[in-house]
Amino acid sequence: MSMINKKVKALYFSATDTTKKVVTKITEIINENINNKMTIENINFTFPQVRNNEISFGEDDVVIVGVPVYAGRIPNVLLKFLNSIRGNGAIAIAVVVYGNRNYDDTLIELKDILESRDFKVIAGGAFIGEHSFSKTLAKNRPDEKDMEIIKGFADKIYLKLSKEKNYDDVVVKGNKPYRPYYKPINKYGVQVDIRKVAPKTNSNCNVCKLCVDVCPMGSITNEDVSLLRGICIKCGACIKKCPNNAKYYDDHNYLYHKVELEEQFAYRREPEIFI
Repeated sequence: MSMINKKVKALYFSATDTTKKVVTKITEIINENINNKMTIENINFTFPQVRNNEISFGEDDVVIVGVPVYAGRIPNVLLKFLNSIRGNGAIAIAVVVYGNRNYDDTLIELKDILESRDFKVIAGGAFIGEHSFSKTLAKNRPDEKDMEIIKGFADKIYLKLSKEKNYDDVVVKGNKPYRPYYKPINKYGVQVDIRKVAPKTNSNCNVCKLCVDVCPMGSITNEDVSLLRGICIKCGACIKKCPNNAKYYDDHNYLYHKVELEEQFAYRREPEIFI
């Protein structure tokens, strides 16, 4: 299949739009380099209705696949969907986005899943986005400097696509077996479980119901936006996208962990690319 006939596609989960920003930029640049006139297909599997669909690709597809890092791994709520996709020999680029702490084993986990689904993974990258718990940790990232690195990454991918026919396996950072999900500790140094912590709603709420629309788990009830009918994955969408600052967390362990992250990981991490 010649380069001119390659179809460049984006496949991503992005509750607060940071992963989307990285993946779509890579996709756009590769498509421009190919000088492809075809419209890019963006498959946003942030919402449950999309994750219920059967998704498949083919040998003429180049798919940029992006997921956020949750506790050093792929969010476990996405595993069923990712393991249902059919690559059918498509080329894939594995992309993970994390909040400046670490991506741990997420990138190697994503690469392994894609290869198990009959994708040929030719490149991988770990990028930084504003942390889902915070409005200060990695604030406004990916920023201009990040986007320059992303552009360079996309250019290198295009070069690899145009020069090679049989691609060498890309080697990415990570451990096998994968490390367990990262667990926060409280002020006494004891591990705590914040998985069941959910946001509260204050009197600023004017019942616009935007939070209902942006929840990737479909957990906020339309009848009463202060109630959850499912799990909260702490993606931050309802808090960061609320126009009235009506959503918040008050759990002590969650708040301690949030401040700990902001203090310990305030230094700037840089993207890592593998190609």
